[in-house]
Amino acid sequence: MTNPHFKELRHAYGFDDVAIVPGDVTINPEQTSVELKIGNITLDIPILAAAMDGVTDVKAAISMGKLGGLAVLNLEGIHTRYENPDKVLEEITSAPQANVTGVLQKLYSAPIQDDLVAERVREIKKGGVACGVSVTPANTKRLAPIVAEAGADILFVQSTVTTARHVSRSTRGLIFEELCKSLGIPVVVGNCVSYSACLSLMKTGVSGVMVGVGPGAACTSRSVLGIGVPQITATMDSAAARDAYYEETGRYVPIITDGGFHRGGEICKAIAAGADGVMLGSVFAQAEDSPGKGYHWGMSHPHPALPRGTRIKVGTTGTLEQILYGPTSVTDGSQNLVGALKTAMGLCGASDISEMHNADMVIAPSIVTEGKFWQFAQGQVSK
Repeated sequence: MTNPHFKELRHAYGFDDVAIVPGDVTINPEQTSVELKIGNITLDIPILAAAMDGVTDVKAAISMGKLGGLAVLNLEGIHTRYENPDKVLEEITSAPQANVTGVLQKLYSAPIQDDLVAERVREIKKGGVACGVSVTPANTKRLAPIVAEAGADILFVQSTVTTARHVSRSTRGLIFEELCKSLGIPVVVGNCVSYSACLSLMKTGVSGVMVGVGPGAACTSRSVLGIGVPQITATMDSAAARDAYYEETGRYVPIITDGGFHRGGEICKAIAAGADGVMLGSVFAQAEDSPGKGYHWGMSHPHPALPRGTRIKVGTTGTLEQILYGPTSVTDGSQNLVGALKTAMGLCGASDISEMHNADMVIAPSIVTEGKFWQFAQGQVSK
């Protein structure tokens, strides 16, 4: 009788499971650089706003760009299906919670209009900022040439899980190598959570890779499908793939950790774990000028057959500038995100993002709760 073979599991860690160890040398925060480079695009800060209809519209994209970041517009959302998206957004945000999924499914069944796709890109460009837009793999062949011609600066191809090798009935599916060569602008692809998937995507010639499956506040993919990897482990594994690819080819492909954030400390941990940038949704849905007006919902929520999201009420906490740069009077880390990152980098002796990747980290499941009894007792700590 042979010994049976058992599947082996390894530990995986999320933001609340780890902590950053301060460095032996410290630096003034104002002397740190937090630039993010994606292809030929350089952002002043490594923070992107998610391609979700409650987070990013044309106005938000322009505001975010002027503040040094990038807000990515969902080209398969309300803004490209309706000439007047504000009226539709009002219908979504005012719908009773029990009926909102059906409302979303109905509203998102309207066809994507090619002329609106081009128009939204031109509107963002008129604001004098870089234009980032997002499409799903299924619609990339159709929409990518339109956005490139309209003047978009960077294309995100995103779905719950995207791989370099996909099996389907199509005789010729989406081939990233051909897309990158033909488009003429940087292409960022996601999402993935493993070393091998990230490495395979980088080998296709993409300019960046999105990391994260199911951690978003409005996403229910982990419950519905049972898939996902906590963000610290997913980021570390993908960062290892990036470093291996760079060592082999000399081409550096940034990774962007996408989802699971609601305060500055988590951004700092993602960068220390190896991320070059982060993408946030619910945090920016709280901005006074966000299109969701205090509500947030995921890209997979309107799916006609298997919705994987929920509309959540995040409220309104301040302006986009306050959330990014302060000044703030809140103490929970949900505002002045850039200040938090630069301060953490200074305490670790990291002058830029690449040096922050070298910060030591420890497994510390009590990091949020240790010594905080009174804060919990008085409801002042949010996990």
